[in-house]
Amino acid sequence: MKQQKQRSWGFGPGLLVTAAFVGPGTIATASAAGAGFGYALLWALLFSVFATMALQEMSVRAAIVTGNGLATTLREALKGRWLGRGAILLVIAAIGLGNAAYESGNIAGAALALNSISEIDNRYWALLIGGTSAALLFLPAYRQLERVLIALVLVMSAVFVASALLLSPDWSALFRGLVRPSLPDGSLTTVIALIGTTVVPYNLFLQANAAREHWAHEPDRDLALSAARRDTVLSVTLGGLITLAIVSAAAVTFFAQGLVFSPDKITTQLEPILGPSGRYVFALGLFAAGLTSAITAPLAAAYAVCGALGLPDTLRGTAFRLVALTVVFTGTIFAATGARPLSLIVFAQAANGLLLPIIAMILLWIMNERGILGDATNSWRSNLLGVLVVAVTLGLGANKLAGLIG
Repeated sequence: MKQQKQRSWGFGPGLLVTAAFVGPGTIATASAAGAGFGYALLWALLFSVFATMALQEMSVRAAIVTGNGLATTLREALKGRWLGRGAILLVIAAIGLGNAAYESGNIAGAALALNSISEIDNRYWALLIGGTSAALLFLPAYRQLERVLIALVLVMSAVFVASALLLSPDWSALFRGLVRPSLPDGSLTTVIALIGTTVVPYNLFLQANAAREHWAHEPDRDLALSAARRDTVLSVTLGGLITLAIVSAAAVTFFAQGLVFSPDKITTQLEPILGPSGRYVFALGLFAAGLTSAITAPLAAAYAVCGALGLPDTLRGTAFRLVALTVVFTGTIFAATGARPLSLIVFAQAANGLLLPIIAMILLWIMNERGILGDATNSWRSNLLGVLVVAVTLGLGANKLAGLIG
């Protein structure tokens, strides 16, 4: 009984999703949203949280029922179909190459946090963070890595949520922002960024594989599915709460005071309430966000690429570690040298803009295939929500591609 209770406990591999999407990029986007538009864009965050829950729950359910990661399921389901090879190549390009480009931002964000409270040069911090990320990926068991990430996410949660509460946000304006959609002048790009930084394609591959490993030895499939669903809801909700806290802090510090926000002021958001120590508190949260994303990005890339190519997609696999370390090494070099791989980032954004709606549509199709999932297929409610998410991701993808082409 004790073992069963432990298996169904709330927080699990879903927190890897929290760790992945609340990174330096999300912190910068959420800060810009709050500083520029107050609480007005919180409805976009609320939608993205529900959209993320829907897609993540489907990918996790498929993984537990089939015993395969999402990339492996896609490869086998599309075998012999004209879409198969194109989808696999897109997964490798968007997740493999894309995460290598984004890794530099994750490491640079964590280095910025440490540099803001010390005299040590960013380059040395970047090398240390890259080395730490690589070392953690070599932990002998998945559960050990999961515990490290859970601890870092809980630190990040405590910092941002407690800080937002101390700043005493305008609760009525916050509630209106959540339930009353609006588009202030000049806010469309920020809305798209806020949704795009939450509904992230590589998280589908990350959590599916993590859930498969976490519940691999659970004989009761229904218990595993129930625990995984609860884990997904709790973890995505926590990620949304952290992002909401960051938006609120920026709204109080910058928007309400009529101050202009710039990225170099990102660590000063808590100084109005905590004084000089506010910089250290925010730096702790930013460091945790950067380090967790610097670990989960290569993890997701390795899961996706190895599964797509039919290679062993487990932490101890040689190919898996090679892909993960390549992503970390690439990000570390760019972060340490201060270079921005602009062409690679633009390519990654374009590939991910294409990948998200395609993966969402294929996932929705798989979730209705009884030959694959048996009695675990989607209900009509899940399909309705899935169609809505697909429509929005198509719009986001088209907008991102149009912006990049323009």
